[in-house]
Amino acid sequence: MQDFIKEYYSLITYSVEFLAVITGALLYKKYSKSPVKYVIYFLIYAFVVDLIGNYPRYLYNWDLYYIIEGTLIEKNYWWYNIFWCLGTSFFVYYINYEIVKKTSYKKVLRYGFIVYLILFISDVIFNFEKLFVGNNIFLDVSTVWIVFVFTSIYFIEILQSDRIMNFYRSVYFYFNSALLLWFLITTPLIFFEVYFSEADWDFIILKWQIYLSVNVIFYITLTFSLIFCQPRTR
Repeated sequence: MQDFIKEYYSLITYSVEFLAVITGALLYKKYSKSPVKYVIYFLIYAFVVDLIGNYPRYLYNWDLYYIIEGTLIEKNYWWYNIFWCLGTSFFVYYINYEIVKKTSYKKVLRYGFIVYLILFISDVIFNFEKLFVGNNIFLDVSTVWIVFVFTSIYFIEILQSDRIMNFYRSVYFYFNSALLLWFLITTPLIFFEVYFSEADWDFIILKWQIYLSVNVIFYITLTFSLIFCQPRTR
């Protein structure tokens, strides 16, 4: 099992991501006049971020690792701290802002994102070096908190409206549910990041298994939701 994970982890991850991107591209016309198109944009964004984020491995395989060795960007933590945490939060905010109807809920979303953005920028300024040396616990916890707030606003409004009768036909329901599940499962792993070294392959394999599982569930869920759901169902 360990050999399989080591050999095919990246391939499986990229495959399910690419499947979701291709599905979104093929069905873009179906959703082009609805906010679902932003979900498709997010899938493309996530795929590109993940693809570029593996630059240390690419450079190592091409014998070019010396270019970044000893620099602040030797590891890819900074990339994911910025583009995954901040980028994902923005997409969750914007997508839900587009589909939530109540003005009061829109205000919560808007002010929530402003607070998150202020905290994010402040932490980057005052803890600049932490951005490069590992998973930033403050940014990760702040991100899962704001994702929880944004998705909860969507679920609350759904529960208070007649849209609850058709929730299972909405791409937005699967997007919010799958993303919230992804963050709730993966965020606790950051507290054990100290064990992520070749001296403890058991933890590395466990972490990869968890990420592989939630990635497959997340992207397959969105792939099927794009195929079977309707663009006007919020």
